[in-house]
Amino acid sequence: MAEAGAVYPPLEARPLKNTICLFDVDNTLTLPRRTVTPEMLSLLSALRHKCAIGFVGGSNLVKQQEQLGTPSLPVTSLFDFSFAENGLTAFRMGVPLPSSSFIAWLGETTYKKFVNWILVYIAGLDIPIKRGTFVEFRNGMVNISPVGRNASIQEREDFEAYDKVHGVRKTMVEALRKEFPDIGLTFSIGGQISFDAFPTGWDKTFCLKHVEAERERSGVVYETVHFFGDKCYEGGNDWEIFDDKRTIGHAVKDPDDTYAQVKKIFGL
Repeated sequence: MAEAGAVYPPLEARPLKNTICLFDVDNTLTLPRRTVTPEMLSLLSALRHKCAIGFVGGSNLVKQQEQLGTPSLPVTSLFDFSFAENGLTAFRMGVPLPSSSFIAWLGETTYKKFVNWILVYIAGLDIPIKRGTFVEFRNGMVNISPVGRNASIQEREDFEAYDKVHGVRKTMVEALRKEFPDIGLTFSIGGQISFDAFPTGWDKTFCLKHVEAERERSGVVYETVHFFGDKCYEGGNDWEIFDDKRTIGHAVKDPDDTYAQVKKIFGL
């Protein structure tokens, strides 16, 4: 764990200064909603001595602190770039970067209509269990969960298995697209129990504008951008950045696979 809090060379002095590695969080760096292992933190620390690293996740910073940070180390100190909510809330070397607002973009009237429809739809769903927090408002998006974000870890795993058979989230996304075809939102299924809704273009590729802006900040140009994620299929919340021509995408099965791929690619 001590390695994770080490002192690192400036970005422009890293051996692979024109390379950056970006990581999804759930099922890439950690098991879904679990905490990062000391072994993964040590690997990231070793990688950070070679090139820049960052995470990009759909959750807010509080959840990413719970999963990736430690009681004594803020998550923003463990990565060069921290991209919460796909980069709509962003930090560089622990310092906040300009953020963007979902509600300012969509407008309160449209947002209320959108949320009201969702709550009525979920009320009519016949699924094995329902818990609480079906809509979670975030700075750059809303997260929608048919079972509710208050579900326990076991309940999340049970719903994920149920959803794979019955397509609850997929069907709901299709219904939302039909009901709201003209408000400019993209829907992206991720994690075990939910999906995100955000303005088109505000997917994980949004964070790349912060990466590209490093040219003006320090003169570093990231010519090679590796991205590691587990939902790298069309409709998954890693697809857009995985498929983007600016990145080299690496699909992973779980954190162990991420660990093995990083060690192999970078000789760690």
